[in-house]
Amino acid sequence: MAAAGTTHEQVPVRVFGGPTALFDYGGLRFLTDPTFDAPGDYPREGSRVLTKTASSSGGPADLGRVDVVLLSHDEHPDNLDDSGRALLADVPLTLTTPDGGRRLGGEARGLADWEPVELDRPGGGTITVTGVPAVHGPGAREEVEPITGQVVGFVLTGEGLPTVYVSGDNASLDVVKEIAGRSGPVDTAILFAGAPRFPALFGGAPIVLDSAQAAEAAGILGARRVVPVHYEGWAHFTEGREDLVAAFTAAGLADRLDLGDQGDVGDVGDVGDQG
Repeated sequence: MAAAGTTHEQVPVRVFGGPTALFDYGGLRFLTDPTFDAPGDYPREGSRVLTKTASSSGGPADLGRVDVVLLSHDEHPDNLDDSGRALLADVPLTLTTPDGGRRLGGEARGLADWEPVELDRPGGGTITVTGVPAVHGPGAREEVEPITGQVVGFVLTGEGLPTVYVSGDNASLDVVKEIAGRSGPVDTAILFAGAPRFPALFGGAPIVLDSAQAAEAAGILGARRVVPVHYEGWAHFTEGREDLVAAFTAAGLADRLDLGDQGDVGDVGDVGDQG
């Protein structure tokens, strides 16, 4: 159940492409998985190459103030690229996985499952950001993590504020059910989708939610709004905007789907910034 004293006012979200979105919450500005590098090939370990196919809709210089980066994981260039890494040096706090916190150092802090951190709001009060589970592939977490690494999601709550869930690169609906049981219903769910696949991994099964699973996750969470990210701009994303619209329409949830087109960054306004 939602905590007493919450509001269902929606949080404006600006989506930049890939997994990167900017939103204001309780007077603080949050950025998810910063990726602003140019299109091109980005080699990974072994022979695998990730190919970025489209530019972001803005760059770091367009963001304005960023108070907190919510980084689902630091190991993959489609979630944290060179421009994103440089940006972290100017951000007061980066919340990420326990392993990522150790690798990044500086102002990065790793969150274990269900570990909360309280952030002071301008004008008084606090925001609680809780690290929540995520599984970056199909199957049991202990089998997936050695292949694709740790991933963390986030739930944001605060007195007089809506509940926001940021999934990170999660492919598990069982995880979504666990989060819904502890934190639902959710006002805004920023769901990573796109059904990314690699033939050599997990038999080519999606390593993040596909469109139908994203719609199912919305129902599980009781989400009043879903802002999808991580579904365009990279060659390994196999489902895009039309697939998401079709899946949410088929599930009877088209009215909950918000593609996050908010115009200029300046249009992203504060929710609950009253102290």
